[in-house]
Amino acid sequence: MILSMTGYGKASAEFGGKKITAEIKSVNSKALDLQTRIAPIYREKEMELRALISAQLERGKVDFSLYIERDDNNAATPINRPILKSYIDQIRSIISDYDLDEPEGRWISTLLRLPDVLSRSETVELTDEEWAVASGVAHRAIEALMDFRRQEGTSLQRKFEEKIANIGTLLAEIEPFETARVEKIRARIIDGLNSIPEVQVDRNRLEQEMIYYIEKLDINEEKQRLANHLRYFTETMENGHGQGKKLGFIAQEMGREINTTGSKSNIAEMQNIVVKMKDELEQIKEQVLNVM
Repeated sequence: MILSMTGYGKASAEFGGKKITAEIKSVNSKALDLQTRIAPIYREKEMELRALISAQLERGKVDFSLYIERDDNNAATPINRPILKSYIDQIRSIISDYDLDEPEGRWISTLLRLPDVLSRSETVELTDEEWAVASGVAHRAIEALMDFRRQEGTSLQRKFEEKIANIGTLLAEIEPFETARVEKIRARIIDGLNSIPEVQVDRNRLEQEMIYYIEKLDINEEKQRLANHLRYFTETMENGHGQGKKLGFIAQEMGREINTTGSKSNIAEMQNIVVKMKDELEQIKEQVLNVM
């Protein structure tokens, strides 16, 4: 089964009064293009996270975030009581030493604006327990994205199978017109020669030239190669993920054979079928860019 490069995953867990969330999304890209946004406390684990993501995702433009959300009950910025008390004690000591008047009115607003009175207490060191939770969240988000990729891959494979079958059906529709075309070409050449008065025709030479001309327009080899490419495309899809580039190459070869068939198709019915095959192939080429 093939995998899509498009995906999204998210997971969360609670630890120590905060919510740890990992979010990851990916779209198609020729190689792995990984961008990360990681909360400062987990920054030391960035290389470990990158290695984990690279091993799982392989290709795609990937955005990964690991961030922290605090509970509403802990949202308010705490007052650093020891620092506030130290400021008050110092101010009162200065007032006493210099025989100053104590400030009138409420001066708490001034105190709260002094450095470090209002400060959020952050965990400076990452504990093993917290990293176990954060790492588990990252793993679950990546697995959710992989599930998304598998679902999208299944959808893409069904679409490809439909388009491959359509091209195969159109290829078979060419054969009746191809058989009738040979007789039409032969009759058109003879009628043209007969319309010219007093022309001496070497029948053996005429037959040789017609055979040569008809062989130049023969599309049996193109039909055979195209049929082989259709079969190879289907087999490659069944070989598992990581086949996106190969499927792209096969689609290019299919286009080459369809174009050559079109250049050799000198009757309208065959050309119309070739146009339909090109339309089916174009839809394959557009979607194969999303295959990992």
